[in-house]
Amino acid sequence: MGEIIYDNVVSTESEGMNRERIEMMVDIYDCADSVREPDFKTETNTHQQHQRTVIVLCVLINTNNYQFNIKTKNLTEERDQLLTNNTNLTKERDDLIAKYKNITKLNEHLNQEKCKLWTQLYDGWIYYQSSLYFISSEQKTWTESRSYCRERGADLTIINNKEEQDFIKNNYGNDKLWIGLTDIDEEGRWKWVDNSTLISKFWGPGEPNGKTEDCVLSHKSGWADYPCTSPFKWICERAL
Repeated sequence: MGEIIYDNVVSTESEGMNRERIEMMVDIYDCADSVREPDFKTETNTHQQHQRTVIVLCVLINTNNYQFNIKTKNLTEERDQLLTNNTNLTKERDDLIAKYKNITKLNEHLNQEKCKLWTQLYDGWIYYQSSLYFISSEQKTWTESRSYCRERGADLTIINNKEEQDFIKNNYGNDKLWIGLTDIDEEGRWKWVDNSTLISKFWGPGEPNGKTEDCVLSHKSGWADYPCTSPFKWICERAL
């Protein structure tokens, strides 16, 4: 009996699973067998069929389980690798963030030290939002005022936003100060001394109002255009 069962198992593996399922469509019991005299030959054949059926089914189940386990193992390894990669990337990100914060702090510290040096070298310069400002005590024309600033590595101030305008107005609003805004190249086309176009505007009431007034003063009520040859105080700005 053992040899017959072995032969059937081998043939099952070589002929394929579809064919084996068709061959195993057999009756494995008969109700009448329980009341008839035992036929040893028939019982032997039936027992062999039962054995073949059980063994073949076990082979099929074990094969499927083996393939399933292989796939599960591969997926588990891929998942573990992805988790490891994610952990490494997260650590790299955190390290970069920490380095960026340290560099930012260092940059702020250097700017503060640079500001201190400038205020020591050039008396009267004031630090605000990463820039140094100087308010003159004497009066000059717009062109002379600009030359004074440029000789010190600065220029007439450029006002980029309301915060900067408020800083100048609140601290020096009682004085009329030349700033770096002019339409001397083209009437009505106002530009800053770095050739950037005027965007934020803080003109006083009724300003600008003169065709021969090509330079701009800042004072408490806002900006006003004046003849560039008029003498006024000025404000220089130097970026750090």
